[in-house]
Amino acid sequence: MRLKDLAERLRIAPRSATEVVDQLEVKGLVRRDPDPTDRRATLVAATPAGQQLFAKISAERRGKSSEYFARLSAGDRAELARILGQLGD
Repeated sequence: MRLKDLAERLRIAPRSATEVVDQLEVKGLVRRDPDPTDRRATLVAATPAGQQLFAKISAERRGKSSEYFARLSAGDRAELARILGQLGD
């Protein structure tokens, strides 16, 4: 993903995205690669360590979400999902 696209997706300034990527790169979680279609652009990609951390965090979030929403009935969860789906459209 290009830094510009990352900044847009995170809804932050491009300079802030650069700072975030700098820190993640120092930690070995992402790497920068040249964009094969545009010599001026740089692509940011997760390293294996970054992918592993992302998978771990995602699993934890799913677990916490399941725990949190378990207090709702199946019907209420389905209704909530329907309503949130409408908001996402």
